[in-house]
Amino acid sequence: MDRLAIVARLKSGSEVRAAELIARGAPFDPEERGFDRHVVFLSATEVVFVFEGPEVDAHLDDLIENPFRWMVSDAFEAWRPLIEDHPRIARERYFWERSRE
Repeated sequence: MDRLAIVARLKSGSEVRAAELIARGAPFDPEERGFDRHVVFLSATEVVFVFEGPEVDAHLDDLIENPFRWMVSDAFEAWRPLIEDHPRIARERYFWERSRE
């Protein structure tokens, strides 16, 4: 399983609007797009989108680069006024999970 996070710094005062956008859910069907998990973390200053699944980079690239995914494009436009600078990609460097035995 691959994991990837997109981290973006929020502009001051954007946390409430960010929470509203997150509450709408993903602007795509995560399972249909090849992801096993998708979670979003929100703090007062940052938002972190985490994607998990096989070949997560390829699935994310396809999702972002396809101009005909109007729902995703609309979601990007809704986030644009809330984000300061450019979002950054964070790759997994450590993972621990309880044994299922």
